[in-house]
Amino acid sequence: MASPTIHYQVEIDDLHSHHFRVTLTVPQPAALQDLALPVWINGSYMVREFGRHLSALQARQGRRAVPLRQIDKTCWQAACSGRAALVVTCRVYAFDTSVRAAFLDDRRGFFNGTSLCLRVVGQEATPHRLQLGRLPPDWEAATAMAPAADGTPLAFDAADYDALVDHPVALGSFWRGSFMAGGVPHSMVVAGALPGFDGDRLLADAQRICAAQIAFWHGADGSPPFNHYLFLLNAVDDGYGGLEHRASTALIAARRDLPRRGMDGIPDGYLTLLGLVSHEYFHTWNVKRLKPADLATVDWQRENHTTLLWFFEGFTSYYDELVLRRCGLIDAPRYLRLLAKTINAVATTPGRQVQSVAAASFDAWVKYYRNDENTPNATVSYYLKGALVALCLDATLRQAGRCLDDVLRGLWQRSGGGAITESDIADVLAQVAGRRLDAELQAWVHGTAELPVADLLATLGVLARPERAGLAASLGLRLSEGPVSGVQVKSVLAGSAAAAAGISAGDELLAVDGWRIRRLDDAQAWIRPDQAITLLLVRDQRVLTRVLQPQPASPLASTVALQLQAAPPMAVAARRRA
Repeated sequence: MASPTIHYQVEIDDLHSHHFRVTLTVPQPAALQDLALPVWINGSYMVREFGRHLSALQARQGRRAVPLRQIDKTCWQAACSGRAALVVTCRVYAFDTSVRAAFLDDRRGFFNGTSLCLRVVGQEATPHRLQLGRLPPDWEAATAMAPAADGTPLAFDAADYDALVDHPVALGSFWRGSFMAGGVPHSMVVAGALPGFDGDRLLADAQRICAAQIAFWHGADGSPPFNHYLFLLNAVDDGYGGLEHRASTALIAARRDLPRRGMDGIPDGYLTLLGLVSHEYFHTWNVKRLKPADLATVDWQRENHTTLLWFFEGFTSYYDELVLRRCGLIDAPRYLRLLAKTINAVATTPGRQVQSVAAASFDAWVKYYRNDENTPNATVSYYLKGALVALCLDATLRQAGRCLDDVLRGLWQRSGGGAITESDIADVLAQVAGRRLDAELQAWVHGTAELPVADLLATLGVLARPERAGLAASLGLRLSEGPVSGVQVKSVLAGSAAAAAGISAGDELLAVDGWRIRRLDDAQAWIRPDQAITLLLVRDQRVLTRVLQPQPASPLASTVALQLQAAPPMAVAARRRA
């Protein structure tokens, strides 16, 4: 006999104070029934303490009030009696505009189950149902969760708790569109777009991305491991981000980056959005199904560490832009500019010499998502360096007549689209390469030495050419907008000229060599590469002077530009090998 369904009723409680009301019904509670809200959301590796937004928790069985004892910061215990269903109600404050939590105002609503739905401890594997309450006029709901099997309006069914919280829900008045890819329907809902938004253009470009990725994983005639896919895009004044789910993704983009009717080509902002679409869709395979063995079983109440984010996020970052090139949305020179941007970002991160990309993966919970002024000096992005590890492995394999595509497809087949370890990655690499690449993995993934990017690109007929860096970058300064001058120091890179001169994060720059500035790089018009620079700055209300001596030989003094060059036929063949 099927287990009774855990039921959640989610209602709009107050649009203006940004509150949902959630009613949880547990048909067969334990005598001491624990209820717990997750402290994190899968795919975003930081403890976010969603429980802080819950209030007014009450429980009853029939007419009997049930005592709720709080066990810890996010867990409550109900002292139940008899066989009556347990009904728990609470209010949830929802004013987080990101893709990770919940939001509600008079224009739109959005939520992940991890922010609203208390987990019924011990009954996670039973069927779950989400029922939405009455919506404002002209509002509708969008989610990839399956509609209720019995046809109940605004109700959705999930096989278990993990499935329930892996389907975000958007509410409001949307632009909607759809397309087919791999024989499967794909839908897109967009909230907040400006007049003139070209939805047909976005659908057409997204369809090319999705078709290319389905063919990547399953061949020209293959089908994806889902029967419907949904893109939830929220357009805002200024924002960017995405979070992957098993049959959908939640995206945020700046309104100005959406395509407009009559727009020619692909402007940089729109290209950034297409890269985000490509990245999150690729995750449908690489992390949602093919996943770290450490995350095969999720613990919702604490950190879930893995050293493999360099693979799951980094390799996805490598392919997100490569897919744009393969499906013809960008040409080779533009792709190389994107790749050069990644190379330069890693090269100007001193933390790459301090922490390996595997260690950075493990520390994501306390470093990547909690960055501060010292982050560039203490760690490295497993997204960016992971993408360069993928590039190095791809170039290495291409010299042997194979490519990284074969590795990912091999891992998919080996695991059945399931959990893998680093040993699995090493074994499939060896099968594809015809030799063990353990030494390369040890050096590139677990070491802190420089990656041989330029040398390996040269084997593909791609030249890495140095160019002069901007003044701020060459001095080791990362800047943000200041309250007075408009130029404030965000970070000072270790080993740089700025560090040697005693510049500190938080300093506001006023003048260079006696000249008032609004952009530090403007001073590059008169400063020689080896000329000492006098900076006038403000620190804690004090006006200070610091003299910086540029370091022309520093790696920070130059950036890399990539270009195709005349190459031997073998290199050209390796470059083109699919």
